[in-house]
Amino acid sequence: MKWTNESILQDAKDKDVRYIRLMFSDINGTIKNVEIPIAQLPKALDGKMMFDGSSIEGFVRIEESDMYLKPDLDTWLIFNWEEGNHIGRVARLICDVYTPEGEVFAGDPRSNLKRVLKKMEDMGFTSFNLGPEPEFFLFKLDEKGNPTKELNDNGHYFDLAPNDLAENCRRDIVLELEALGFDIEASHHEVAPGQHEIDWQYSDAVTACDNIQTFKLIVKSVARRHNLHATFMPKPIFGINGSGMHCNLSLFNEDGNAFYDPQGEGELSETAMYFIGGIMKYARSFTAICNPTVNSYKRLVPGYEAPVYIAWSSKNRSPLIRIPAARGNSTRIEVRSVDPSTNPYLAMSVLLTAGLKGIEDKLTPPPAVDRNIYSMTREERLAEGVNDLPGSLREALKELKNEPLMTEALSDHIEQNFIAEKTHEYFSYQKQITGWELEKYFTQY
Repeated sequence: MKWTNESILQDAKDKDVRYIRLMFSDINGTIKNVEIPIAQLPKALDGKMMFDGSSIEGFVRIEESDMYLKPDLDTWLIFNWEEGNHIGRVARLICDVYTPEGEVFAGDPRSNLKRVLKKMEDMGFTSFNLGPEPEFFLFKLDEKGNPTKELNDNGHYFDLAPNDLAENCRRDIVLELEALGFDIEASHHEVAPGQHEIDWQYSDAVTACDNIQTFKLIVKSVARRHNLHATFMPKPIFGINGSGMHCNLSLFNEDGNAFYDPQGEGELSETAMYFIGGIMKYARSFTAICNPTVNSYKRLVPGYEAPVYIAWSSKNRSPLIRIPAARGNSTRIEVRSVDPSTNPYLAMSVLLTAGLKGIEDKLTPPPAVDRNIYSMTREERLAEGVNDLPGSLREALKELKNEPLMTEALSDHIEQNFIAEKTHEYFSYQKQITGWELEKYFTQY
C-alpha cells in the first residue's frame, strides 16, 4: 500500500506502536537512529525532527550541526517484537537528511543515490534494480553475552544439521524477514564453517539498499536471541573464505530489461555490454567504496573464490563480473567484488555511475575470459588484458581520489569525508603490531 501520514498514524494506533526509530546511515554504512515516543510521530512525519549532525561520522562540523530527518513514508515498518515488558511495539521509518534551509544534505548517502538515479532517468531508463547476496558469520557468545572467536559450527556449502548447527537461527531470521515483507528466495550454509547466506527478491536500488540495512539489523537481533553473534566483517578468520555481497544488477526502460536482447551475442544487449565496459574501466577507482575496510583486502586474495581480477564471463566465477544464465526480464550482471561492510547506497551510486558512463561512452569490454583466472600466469593475464583490483585500502583510496567520475558519483562532500576517514583508518592499522608479526619475528631477531 501507499502510506500517508494519516494511514501511518492509524496503523500505529491499531497495532499498539509505542516507539518509532527514525533511521538513517552515515558514510560508513552504519545504521543510526533517533528513537521517539508515539506522541512525537506527527511531528516526525512532518519532517520536523532535528538531530546533531556533527556527531555523525562524515556529516558536518560542529558549527553546522543542526540537521532534519525527513521520513520516507513507504519505509514504514513495524517490528515483530515488543519493547520492554510488553508495553507496546516498535516501528521504524527510514529518513533522508535535510539542512535547516530545507535542502537535501549533500552528505546523506541515501539522498546521494537518488541524485545518481535521476541521471539514469534523464538517460531514458526507468529503473536500476539490485538483487544482493550478503554473507555473514555466526560466532558463539560467552556467558556474559560477549562475542567469542568460536564459530557456531563446522558446516560447509549447503550442509544440513548436525554439521549446520545454525539451521534454527537462520530459519528464525527468514521467518522474521518474511513477516516484514521480504520475499526470500534461498537460505543456506555457505562454503566456510560458520558462514551463511540468505537471498531475497530483487527490487529498485533504493528499496534494495534499505532492505540490506534492515536485513543486517534483523540478522544481528535474531542471532543474539540464539546466543550467537552475527558479523558482516569481510574476513573474520584466516585460511577460510571471506564474506561477500554479490550484487545482481539490471537496468530497465519502458520496453523492459535493457540488458536483454534475444538477437545479441549471449542474448545480451549493447547496453549490457557497454555497462560491463564501464564497470570494468572504473573498477579500480570504485573498489574503495565497495570494499571499504582494511579487512576487505584480506578477502580479495586468490584461492578463496573472491574476485581479484578485472574480467567478465558467463561461464566461470573467478572474474569480477559474472553473467548468470537467466534471460528475459531476469537478465543481469553479477558484480562479485562487493563485500557486506560497504555502505550499500554509496556502492550503488558508484556502480551505477560507472555503468552509465560505459553506456554514454560506448565502452566495449574486452572478450570474456572463460578459463580459471587463478590458474593463469601474470603474463597470460596481461596478454588477455586482465588487470588486478587494488590490493590494499591505501591503494584503493589512491585510485578513488584520482578518478573525477567517482567525485561525480559521490559528491565532493561524501568523497572528501570518506577518504579522510578511511585514510585515518588505514594509518591507524599500519601502526599496529599484529599477532602474525610477533609470531614471525619476535624470536627470529
